[in-house]
Amino acid sequence: MTAAPLPTLALRGADIPLLGLGTWQSEGDDARRAVRDALELGYRHVDTATGYGNEALVGRGLADSGVPRDEVFLTTKLPPDAAGRERETLERSLADLGVDHVDLWLVHWPPAGAATPATWEQFIALRDEGLTRAIGVSNYSLAQIDELVAATGEAPAINQIPWSPGDHDPHLVAGHTARGVALEGYSPFKRTDLSDPSLVEIAAAYGVTPRQVVLRWHLEHQVVVIPKSTHRDRIAANLEVTGFSLTSDEVARIDALGSSAGAEVGA
Repeated sequence: MTAAPLPTLALRGADIPLLGLGTWQSEGDDARRAVRDALELGYRHVDTATGYGNEALVGRGLADSGVPRDEVFLTTKLPPDAAGRERETLERSLADLGVDHVDLWLVHWPPAGAATPATWEQFIALRDEGLTRAIGVSNYSLAQIDELVAATGEAPAINQIPWSPGDHDPHLVAGHTARGVALEGYSPFKRTDLSDPSLVEIAAAYGVTPRQVVLRWHLEHQVVVIPKSTHRDRIAANLEVTGFSLTSDEVARIDALGSSAGAEVGA
């Protein structure tokens, strides 16, 4: 199976590749090599966070890859306990990553469980200064997003939440769409029963793995997905999901694996 060019999604401020490399729990030289390998293989989207403690390693992997900075979509995140120190935290992230801006900066979790419009105001200001091209949130509910909009007049470009076929909730998807907020999913495999008969049967029909079917399902829904791996062969296999498509019936069959409750953060 031959990988096709990575599809992208237009955000306010930048176009984000729908498939990226996640780096949560990637440590030491494994993190550096994973980023380098992913970029050499054709990825153009890397997701990290200040809280992961690996921004410097991600930056080294980016430099080692030889891929020009302007070809890579780079995301990092503000830890919730850094609310009130937004500028200092982002400037340290940029220094560790070895770049002069990131493409997307997220509030990693609602600080102290609250929407915290004051932090969102700082995100808007630092975006307007050019330190990040786009801004968003992670693990926010729709009600918390509404609070940010009410306070500032600007919605996040994207909300990064746990997402998988088992989390699929069309009402939550529609709620984000209505607010002009893109969805980005994390932990696609941890939250999926990869032995489910539907996934196994669909995978067999295409000669792929259930993991690849899960990733392709995200892409069919225009949901950004960031599978994490430090193994070059698995990183390569994840990229191959651009080489096949699912039918609408197959997408609906996978959708049906979700509960009506949807993801907890969207409740």
